[in-house]
Amino acid sequence: MRYAQALARKEDDIDGQQSPQSQESVSGNCDASRGGSVFTIGHSNHSAEKFVGLLKGHGIEVVADVRSQPYSRHAPHFNAKDIEATLSDNGIGRLFLGLELGGRPIGEEFYDADGRVDYARIESSRPFLDGIHQLERGIRERRIALLCSEEDPTGCHRRLLVGRVLGERGVAVRHIRGDGSIHTEGEASGDQPVLFPDSEVSVRKSIRSVLRRGRRPSSSGR
Repeated sequence: MRYAQALARKEDDIDGQQSPQSQESVSGNCDASRGGSVFTIGHSNHSAEKFVGLLKGHGIEVVADVRSQPYSRHAPHFNAKDIEATLSDNGIGRLFLGLELGGRPIGEEFYDADGRVDYARIESSRPFLDGIHQLERGIRERRIALLCSEEDPTGCHRRLLVGRVLGERGVAVRHIRGDGSIHTEGEASGDQPVLFPDSEVSVRKSIRSVLRRGRRPSSSGR
């Protein structure tokens, strides 16, 4: 139901909002692998206007918010209610998947003794797999961008966790950068660079500790 509500909008809304340059950009990035394609974007400290412009420039129809906590102290216009209103005003849907695909899960079983998230454990959890299945269904119908906070996807869970799993399932992952360019994950697309080659050593945990000190799991409980 949540997915249907987020996707319930007219397809020609975006077409009517795109400039000829935007339409050319969309057509150039549209097709991908056997599993379709998904975009990712980090809101950083962008203004709401710039953020919407980046989305429209690539024809994004639905933003899948994969922040565990959809709030920003430094950019409050990206708080859940504010960004949802902004997207809605611009004909873009929002789907919150932070509980299923967020990088800071609730259960302590997903963290190591240092407070880092163990992505391998998340990948096999039922909520995560449910979220992945929702995305896979949506990708077949709409042009979707995963939203997190970091502009650079290199160390973000939207790439290291969600993007990696989608890529293994045949989905092409494309990262929208702050300057509007697209960096691809493990594929070459025209003149666009391959940002993360297949030979790169995989990181299976969060780059830094994200678990509050009072909630650190004990080694005896693992």
